[in-house]
Formats: sequence, structure tokens, C-alpha cells
Amino acid sequence: MGLKQSFMYLIFIFLLAGFASSSTHISNGAFESHGTAGRNLLQAKKACPEDFEHKNYTILTSMCKGPQYPIKGCCGALKEFACPFADKLNDLSTDCASTMFSYINLYGKYPPGLFANMCREGKEGLECPEPTASGLAVTKPTLLLLTSGFLVLLFQLF
Repeated sequence: MGLKQSFMYLIFIFLLAGFASSSTHISNGAFESHGTAGRNLLQAKKACPEDFEHKNYTILTSMCKGPQYPIKGCCGALKEFACPFADKLNDLSTDCASTMFSYINLYGKYPPGLFANMCREGKEGLECPEPTASGLAVTKPTLLLLTSGFLVLLFQLF
């Protein structure tokens, strides 16, 4: 009976880890300028697999207008536009973040660093809402939760 209880605690820890890691965010590192100074000269970044050139930037250009640049409008629009690409933007081995911000600044004619200085929510970066039911993407935490639940059910039955 002790082994079964220990296994249940282990499953519970996996479930908690799955819930804790299921939050999506855009890291603060994605906002930083990644120039080619110093050691970065030898560390070439991979091309972004997302085609940011042909995205629709209307949500940003319609909600984030100068000269006032309202924080709520600008940051809300940025999250709405960028959150679907959070995984790609957080991959610092690619040039996705710098490419996206280049096009944002090109189409919106925003001052340099506008979003980096305005849109901060915490140490993790911008919090992105969970995908809607229409997304139905099975992420690693979701798969972990399903597997853990199946194992608990299996051990309860036998």
C-alpha cells in the first residue's frame, strides 16, 4: 500500500508541474534589441519560420496611435497580435522577435523601443491568454496531464 501511495504523490507532483508550466507568455528578452556586437558576431541566428512580412498589422496600427500612444491600447494590441507567435518569439536562436518588431515599426512608424518600454507585466514578460477551444492544440503540459490522469485511473482500477 505504501508504494501505491508514493506513486500517487508522484503523479500529483507531475499534475502540479503541468498546471504551472501551461501558462504562455512573451518573454522580456524578445523585446530587447539583439545587435551584432561582441560575441553575437559568431552566433548567427536562424531565419524565422514565421512570415511576419505578410501579417496583418491593422490591430496594432488602429489601436496604438501617436502622439499619445495609450498604454492599454498599444499593449493590448501587441498581445493580440504577438501572442499566437509566443513560442517563436521566445526562441532567441531565431530572428523572429527582431523581424516582427522591424515590421511593426515599419508599418506603424513607432518610435524605437516604444513597446519594450511600455508593455511590461512581470518578470516572465507579457502574459498571453490561454488558447481558445477553437485552437485545440495539444501542448506538452496538456499531454502530461492526460497521461498522468490515465495512470491514476489505471492504478485505481487495479
